[in-house]
Parts: sequence; C-alpha cells; structure tokens
Amino acid sequence: MDEPKDTGEDSGQGGATPLPFRAAVDALRSARLRPQIEVEPTRPPKRLAPFAYALEAAVVDGDQDLADGRLVLLYDPAGHDAWRGTFRLVTLVRAELEPEMAADPLLPDVCWSWLTGALAARGLTYGEPSGTVTRASSHYFGGLAERPSASQIEIRASWTPREGLGGVPDAAAHLVSWCDLLAQVAGLPPAGPGDASVVTLPQRRGPQSR
Repeated sequence: MDEPKDTGEDSGQGGATPLPFRAAVDALRSARLRPQIEVEPTRPPKRLAPFAYALEAAVVDGDQDLADGRLVLLYDPAGHDAWRGTFRLVTLVRAELEPEMAADPLLPDVCWSWLTGALAARGLTYGEPSGTVTRASSHYFGGLAERPSASQIEIRASWTPREGLGGVPDAAAHLVSWCDLLAQVAGLPPAGPGDASVVTLPQRRGPQSR
C-alpha cells in the first residue's frame, strides 16, 4: 500500500484548522511561479508554532540545481510577542558560488538586500525581519584532490507578513517574492522587463546531484 503524500501541513493540535491559516495555505498552493522553479510541499518543523506549512523548492536548469531552499509558514492564533503578529515566514536559501564571488567582502550585505528587495519589489509590507547570511568554502585533499574547490552562500531569514482582511496575509505574493530571491541567487535573468538592472550571481559551474 502506498504511503500518503506529505502535504507539508501540520495542524499541531489535532483539531479543526483555523480559517486564516487555511486561507493562507490555499494561497500558497495556488500561486503561479516561474517554470524554472520546482516547488513541492514537505514536512513542516514541529513545535515552532501550533500550525505550520512548509514548501521546498529548487531552481532547475536541465540537469543542474542552481539553487534550493525551504519556506515555512507558521501560525499562532494567540499571536507571538517576538513576531508582533500571528503569522511568521521562515526561509533557508542556498546556492553554490564562483570563488571570486565568494571572496567579495560585500556579498553578505548584498544577499540580505536581495531578500528585502524582493519583498519591496512586490509591494509587500512586513515586520520584525531577522536572519543570517553565511558563506562557506570546501577544499578537497587526498583521494578527493581532483575536485575543484567549492563555495556556497546560505541565507536564513524570517519575517512577519502584514495581515490583511480576515487576518490573512498575502501568502501567494510572499511566495512569489521568495521565488524571485531564489532565481536571483541562482543567476537567472530577471523575470520582467522592469527588473533589468538586477544583479545576479553567476550560474553554477556544473551539475549538482539532487
């Protein structure tokens, strides 16, 4: 017998799902995204909030994954002091870099500005943003010495989306903005003519196993 597919949703309470959370999840599921970005639900984290929904995504070009990430929607009907709201979005974005790009001392600041810029470009308002930008380099020795050195950028962030009618944020727009960030980190060209001035990372040098 086939196991049921993980929907990425966790009620956390075993009862009825609140309408605001259900509406936000429905919006995430119906969002229209760039064809190069593959998105699917995944198991959400436990104990971060009474209700959670999670998506994982990859920016795909042929047999290459240019970037990947995870977006989690959290909901606490009682509100959360640190969030200053009832919803919270949490993300992880990763991509490999060319060595010269990884050595740029301004890279962390630029990557953080890509996140805030992606939200601003969609006209989204939000509060309490926080996060980290980490870059790491791997060098291979011994039996792995033939492998070229590799560098990776990782963005971890969270923010509180502004709630609209019925206490529901524009979850679909936040997802589209997050996918804009993924595409930018992956080095894809801008999706629209108005974004022609956006600077993106160079694409990866070779395929990455998924």
